[in-house]
Amino acid sequence: MARAKTEYIVIHCSQTRPSQDIGVEEIDRWHRQRGWLGCGYARVIRRNGEEERGRNDDEMQAHVKNYNHLSTSVCLVGGSTEKDWTEPEDNFTAEQWITLKRVLKELLEKYPNAKIVGHYALDDAKTCPNFDVDEYLFNEGFVDTVSE
Repeated sequence: MARAKTEYIVIHCSQTRPSQDIGVEEIDRWHRQRGWLGCGYARVIRRNGEEERGRNDDEMQAHVKNYNHLSTSVCLVGGSTEKDWTEPEDNFTAEQWITLKRVLKELLEKYPNAKIVGHYALDDAKTCPNFDVDEYLFNEGFVDTVSE
């Protein structure tokens, strides 16, 4: 089912250890185990920077409660400490940052009025993607100021 509009591009992390080389296949399996139709994300960026496709960008996804009908998604693999997967950590690779920037530019071309946000911006119980998205967007030239 396609979305009627796209107001948000939501950045996520898989909340996995840096040594875990996972992708859409594993996330698809985990999400099916939760009773979902499959991988809830549109795009997944592996540790080596490789982009994999989950759901179609325009398809209804399963990634932010109450916002799936208004958003598309990008998930960076990683985001937890090696010792404890429940402990958040900004540990994404240089290759992932390069791919993320390219993917966000593509999505903004497709959805020029969408706002890029971290999962935490739409669900304050979350820390995902475990880095400051507003600061990232400023540093990469997506925005002129850092949001408060």
